[in-house]
Formats: sequence, structure tokens, C-alpha cells
Amino acid sequence: MKGMASWAVALLAGGLLAMPGTSHADSWGELEITEWRVPWEASRPRDPWVAGRGRVWFVGQQGDYVATLDPQGSDFQRYDLEAGTGPHNVIADERGVWYSGNRARHIGWLDPASGDIEKIMLPEPGDVHTMDFTQQGDIWFTVARGNQLGFLDTASREVTLHEVPTLGAYPYAMVVGSDGRPWATLFGTHKLATVNDGEVKEIELPREGARPRRLAVTDDGSVWYVDYAGGYLGRLDPDSGDIDEWRAPAAADSRPYAMASDDRGRPWFVETGVMPNRFVGFDPETETFSEPVEIGSGGGTVRHMVFDAESRSFWFGTDANTIGRARLVE
Repeated sequence: MKGMASWAVALLAGGLLAMPGTSHADSWGELEITEWRVPWEASRPRDPWVAGRGRVWFVGQQGDYVATLDPQGSDFQRYDLEAGTGPHNVIADERGVWYSGNRARHIGWLDPASGDIEKIMLPEPGDVHTMDFTQQGDIWFTVARGNQLGFLDTASREVTLHEVPTLGAYPYAMVVGSDGRPWATLFGTHKLATVNDGEVKEIELPREGARPRRLAVTDDGSVWYVDYAGGYLGRLDPDSGDIDEWRAPAAADSRPYAMASDDRGRPWFVETGVMPNRFVGFDPETETFSEPVEIGSGGGTVRHMVFDAESRSFWFGTDANTIGRARLVE
């Protein structure tokens, strides 16, 4: 695909950051990337989540905090956690903010008004990795080194853990589909996983060397994943069991990591094996990739992202200590 690169520069939160945008063919439009420099250095800001009142929540994995960004005023607010919490992921709703205490064996609930924190401990040692809400407001999550998929009843605070059959599977990403079904990647294997009637079901991918890292579920029920090891984008049809794969633009150098789908059912991911990291979209109808768009700060590694349908934007964190927004303009 032919594209014409354009660049702009803005001063955001004390940091001079490039905002690259690339004009694509009509079917793609333009992807405008803006980044805000986080004021707490070397804190690994990650896993943004868009909530009400224009706030974007994120965590500092190395800084032991939960924080918000107001994109309009470029203002940040920080809520400190206990040293050693190692927050890895955050999701929020009208009840408050839920974070994964990855190194401290708990899911935390934060009241933004008071700053009070409630810890919901796992019933056995484990590291909460990635979480997602069900339609009822409960939470599915992965326990990476514990080799489990977990479920939190948010009303009763009861935690249920489901063992993954394959030892050392390293459950990683978690996404709940519109039908309420949880899907996870098993990053230590070439498998995906879901839960049926309280039992974990594993789905083998075509190549034994594949290492699925993140995934997305589109409205048609398709389960999309990125193979970090081989540089592929894949799609599972849960009904038929059919799996299709496409090689990413950077092929073996791609190291695709963060991913999410947009409001047109197109999966997007970030190639982290190239520097700067770059955004890539895929059109399932034409089976073609968009022209890659570079991240101004370089990204370092973009590990997770979410799509906000209202603003038609992907939100992501970078190892370059920024929070970023990639907005679709068509």
C-alpha cells in the first residue's frame, strides 16, 4: 500500500514528543499518534483503561502506583500502592478501579474519591496478570506463573481458580467475548484457552513454535491472536475450530505484542521487534495489512492496549515512559 507520512510536534506534560500520522488508502484513513510523558521516571506506565469523566487510568509496574491522565489538560494524578505490589493491569467501572497486584498475590479495588484500597487475596500463591470484565461486572483474569485462569465474583469477593492442564503454560492475556466467554493465551505453549462448565479447554495452534501473547475477540466471535515468536497474526473460529494465519509485515523481526480490535472488526497490533515500535492493522475482508505507523517515542515495548469506541482510539503505555493514544481518522 502506498502512504504519505506526515509529522507534527507538541509539548505535552513537559516532554517534547513526536506525533506521527500516516495517510493510508481510503479504507484505512489516518492513524494519529499522540503521547504524554509520564512525570514519574522509569516507572513503566502500562495498560491504560478509558473511564468516565475523560480519565484514562493506568498503572506504574515499576513505580507501584495507580494513576490517571486527563488528556485535555495533560494532568496526572497518582495513587500510591505498597512497595512491591508490582501492578500489572487495571480496569475500571462506575464502582471504582481494579488493579492486579502482580507481585503481591491480590486484586486491588481502589475508591478514586477517598483513595481507599481493598485487597482481594488469591486463595493460594499466584501472580494476577491480566483482567477483563464480564457483562455482569465480574472479572476473569490470568495467573501466569500459577498456571491458572481465575474468576472474581465482585459482589461476594469470592475467587475461583481453574487449573490449566498443560504444565508451565504461562496464562497471559485475557479477553471476555460479548457472549461472556473468557479467552486466554498460553504464552508458554502454542495454545489458546477458554473455560467451559468450569473446565479449562486448550486449543492448539498450527505451529508448535508459536507463542501467542495477546488476543482480541471481535463481534463476530472470531478470536484473534498474535504469535510473538514467529511474527504471525492468527484467527480462530471457535465454532468450527478453523485457524488462519498471516505473516506480519516485519515477519520474523515483528515480535507482535499489544493488540486490540477497532469498531469495524479489524485487529490491530504493535510490532515491538522493530525500533521504533509501530502500529499495524489488518482488514479481514481483503486480508491485507495497513501501512505500519511508527510510535514517536520509539515505544521500547508496547505491551498492552485497549480500544475506546467513543473516540475511536487505541490507548497504550510504553517503556519510554509515555502514555499514548492512536486515533483513527477516516
